[in-house]
Amino acid sequence: MVLTEWRYGYPLLEEAGLETWAIDILGWGFSDLKRRPPCNVASKREHLYRMWKAYIKKPMILVGPSLGAAVAIDFAVAHPEAVEKLVLIDASVYTEGTGKMSSLPKALAYAGVAILKSFPLRFYVNVLAFNGLPVNTNIDWANIGRLHCRYPWWEDATVDFMLSGGYNVTAQIGQVKQRTLIIWGQDDKIIDSKLAERLHCELPSAILHQIPDCGHIPHVEKPGAVVKLITEFVLEEDRRELLLVSQPRDASQQTDSPDPAPPLH
Repeated sequence: MVLTEWRYGYPLLEEAGLETWAIDILGWGFSDLKRRPPCNVASKREHLYRMWKAYIKKPMILVGPSLGAAVAIDFAVAHPEAVEKLVLIDASVYTEGTGKMSSLPKALAYAGVAILKSFPLRFYVNVLAFNGLPVNTNIDWANIGRLHCRYPWWEDATVDFMLSGGYNVTAQIGQVKQRTLIIWGQDDKIIDSKLAERLHCELPSAILHQIPDCGHIPHVEKPGAVVKLITEFVLEEDRRELLLVSQPRDASQQTDSPDPAPPLH
């Protein structure tokens, strides 16, 4: 799912010279789940942590769109040593997990998940998610968005997550210590842009940028604008350091060059 959502933005991030990782959270996207583990919040968090510890091994800038923003907040609070900054895109962070769906009988949960992956529903969601998408493009993007649903373990993993209660991070927002960039499409029809302002107020160290003429998935609809904002956010500390280095001062006060930008996830 991450790989297809970032099909336009990922190359631009690499062109900007940023070390970039696109990671599917356990149970979502194209994860290999022939031996399916639990797909609840704790398992997703542990899976991401082990991946970070094994491969990245340094503080990263964690990017989370939509429900991925809840994943990012949950992870940043649990493992602050792994996250230097956050980027939250049209963040779905004020829902109470999967709500009443967590108490559904398993048979009904599977029926709901079957509808969730259907083309008509995916097409309708695209109509809501994007701002004035042409019909042909909507059809293509709906098909792309359904690719991961064809894996034989997708329904099991999704039902397991649904019945586990899902993400409920509202109480964790105030615990986030990392500097945060909030990006929001001004024409988001799925999550009210007023929640962007609420999130901006509740996060201790955050900046907010709203993208005009853009819906719920800016990194697909307006990838150039999103990558520009992320790149500026990643490099802001280096620029401050370079500004300090450029100021006249004694030789005894000279410092080494700034460290390279941390990796993006």
